[in-house]
Amino acid sequence: MAVAQNSHDLASTPALVPRMLNHYARVTHDVGATADFYGRILGMEIASTIMDDHIPSTGDPYPYFHIFFRMGDGSTMAFFECTELPLPSAPSHPAYDVFDHIALEVKDSDELARWKEWLVSQGVEVLGPVDHKGIIESIYFRDPNGYRLELTTPIDPAWNHHGKQAQEDLTLWLQARQQAQVRGENVSEAMVALIHRVKQQRYKTEI
Repeated sequence: MAVAQNSHDLASTPALVPRMLNHYARVTHDVGATADFYGRILGMEIASTIMDDHIPSTGDPYPYFHIFFRMGDGSTMAFFECTELPLPSAPSHPAYDVFDHIALEVKDSDELARWKEWLVSQGVEVLGPVDHKGIIESIYFRDPNGYRLELTTPIDPAWNHHGKQAQEDLTLWLQARQQAQVRGENVSEAMVALIHRVKQQRYKTEI
């Protein structure tokens, strides 16, 4: 079975890695409400805008307004308002509406609590804080477009330096999924069984 490897383990892969997030772009149907939310409520400065009557990368004739909001490290959130663009179709499963999100990092737990207080005072519905296995702590909410956002702070200072364990977990997941498929077993049930074993071993969690 082919198992994904760390890119630096592949001799054919050049030693390249992106240095930071430049921008993450989504569609908005109300750029005014989006600008108010990301500017006034989330405190991001409007960094740049672009207007055009076609998409430069593809040539498609979609007139749009493109706006960027800058965060503390210089990375940006970006949005496109395109005229006469219909609303997107509902997702095929409600899990898409939970899994699809972007997480923005804040200084510490105290600042995270201040963020929650501020958001709630502005009429934003907030979920959390949530402790993710002692790795990060997060709150969740939605912007005016319905996109799910997360504000998070690391609890484990090395939270994003557990590459060896991550590679082992990826291998476990892929192998368990393939074995279930080969045996004709229910794949979801097999993955839940794997998750329970890992939680019991790693977190001493009673299932």
